Amino acid sequence: MPRWSVKTLSPAETQQLGVQLGRLLDGPLVILLSGDLGAGKTCFTQGIARGLGVPEAEPVTSPTYTLMNQYGGRLPLYHFDLYRLNHQDDLVDIDFDDYLQGDGIVVVEWADRFPELNIEGLRVHIEYEENEARCVEFRGETTASGELLTALEKCFDRAGKS
Repeated sequence: MPRWSVKTLSPAETQQLGVQLGRLLDGPLVILLSGDLGAGKTCFTQGIARGLGVPEAEPVTSPTYTLMNQYGGRLPLYHFDLYRLNHQDDLVDIDFDDYLQGDGIVVVEWADRFPELNIEGLRVHIEYEENEARCVEFRGETTASGELLTALEKCFDRAGKS
């Protein structure tokens, strides 16, 4: 499984990393996010949305209470937040599996709350560090996510983290 870890120095840089990932996406993928409250999961997802072409005028917010927000870009973006769910059965009520098998990008915040689901995709763990910095750790679990991760690493290096 390919792995890559990078340090971002600000929320804007964390979001820019998401933008670069979003620009590289060209087919359905599940992106599984983990990290403490305030680590930057939604900020990163906002970047993915912008990279997919979701208009700047459309707010990309955490679906903590709605459980899922949908956005239109080059590919549909389904943004889930599992923080408030307590049981795996709750996922059935929101047709979670249908989205996983769908035609878009599925971003799941708090994916680590249900490890028994065994969902494969691109895992991203974000940790808050000092002075707004974040450590962003990626792990590709499929061939497609591994290739994407390799491309992102090259793109981020070339972009000079701008």
